[in-house]
Amino acid sequence: MTEVLSQDEIDQLLTAINAGDTEPEDFKPAADSRKIKIYDFKRPDKFSKEQIRTVSIMHETFARLTTTSLSAQLRSMVHVHVASVDQLTYEEFIRSIPTPTTLAIINMDPLKGNAILEIDPAITFSIIERLFGGTGEGTKSQHELTDIEQSVMEGIIVRILGNMREAWTTVIDLRPRLGQIDTNPQFAQIVPPTEMVVLVTLETKIGEVEGMMNFCIPYITIEPIISKLSAQFWYSSVRRNATSENLNVLKEKLSTVDVNVVAEIGKIDIPVRDVVSLKRGDVIRLYNTRIDEPYSLNIGSRPKFLCRPGMIGKILAVQITKKIAELNPDDLEEFGIDGEDLL
Repeated sequence: MTEVLSQDEIDQLLTAINAGDTEPEDFKPAADSRKIKIYDFKRPDKFSKEQIRTVSIMHETFARLTTTSLSAQLRSMVHVHVASVDQLTYEEFIRSIPTPTTLAIINMDPLKGNAILEIDPAITFSIIERLFGGTGEGTKSQHELTDIEQSVMEGIIVRILGNMREAWTTVIDLRPRLGQIDTNPQFAQIVPPTEMVVLVTLETKIGEVEGMMNFCIPYITIEPIISKLSAQFWYSSVRRNATSENLNVLKEKLSTVDVNVVAEIGKIDIPVRDVVSLKRGDVIRLYNTRIDEPYSLNIGSRPKFLCRPGMIGKILAVQITKKIAELNPDDLEEFGIDGEDLL
């Protein structure tokens, strides 16, 4: 904190300077100890740390889904996880990937623009060899994909894009579509070289073969939903979707559950000795029940409806007339229904 001098201290200081006891050079301003942050105008940061972290969380879900789907399709141990999420220029991304490689141009509908999914050649040829019945050890030779190999990779990428749609569902209903597959990075100019992109690097292991998958999303493509890439929005969306999803699952499961439905004619309390002595032809008079009154239709052990007896062909049946929940307490007592049974 800057110290404020009193008038006496100022006078003493001026007197000392005039007398020559102190040189003005001795009174130099204190060095500025503030930390200076270097800003590169050629590489302006477009994504905040929170947004980068949210993108990382989303693609961890994508990695888990891809691990499961590829393991099932390739019948091999597959492991995919997020290695890093960085922001850089598109030119830096293009220079960092090998040639040839597998570059899938992805249409990010409903977002405008495209993204790129790049798959390391080692991973590409390991997938192809395993699908062709090989061991999946891949090949060391670097060559462009043949028409058949490209067709095989299209099927794999389409499956991967399905996982991407599910991983992004908390932010946007993304419908990614495969546009085309290129092998030369120089032909994949989806944005200007200086445009900033977010690069999700996924370490991928298929059996003993290791490599990288890179998902490159230009800032101009993701800009319309950049405000949704916050931890608060993402977690609230996850909870909201989880609650809705659980409710739908419960409704679906309950719709197939069998329950007992009983039409209750009436009630009576009698001693056990009378029950034991009952025989065919005996008449038992039920209280609180008349012929012209409706019966209680119970779901399980709880009264839910009022009904009237009848026949459908030769089969006994009842017709529902009213919900018991719509009755007032006096009507419940009249029909011999205990209000506590409705809880």
